[in-house]
Amino acid sequence: MAKSINLCTCIFYLKKYAEKDLDAMNQLFAEDIILRDWKIRVEGKKLALQETQKNFEAAESIAIDVLQTYENSDTVAAELKITVNETEELYVVDVITFNDANQISAIRAYLGRGDH
Repeated sequence: MAKSINLCTCIFYLKKYAEKDLDAMNQLFAEDIILRDWKIRVEGKKLALQETQKNFEAAESIAIDVLQTYENSDTVAAELKITVNETEELYVVDVITFNDANQISAIRAYLGRGDH
């Protein structure tokens, strides 16, 4: 089965996030994006980019392994293993919603556990 545009965009987003590429985030984020995780919630591209920049600055390195993906017409959920600074492992599910222009309109991140 061929990958959907949203799934491809999601994988691209995760790759660019791991590379700490803020310019790519600027292109991928919709103006009205909502970014929410277990610590913060922000609305709008400017605030989402600021939060993303804070994450980039706080981490010397970021590695993202995509464990599973699930998708429907406008949303991709990705089960991830994120390694920060080569030592801190986070298991996260990102639920990423796309608008009609294939931009990310929402990212909802949920902290999980590493025991499969």
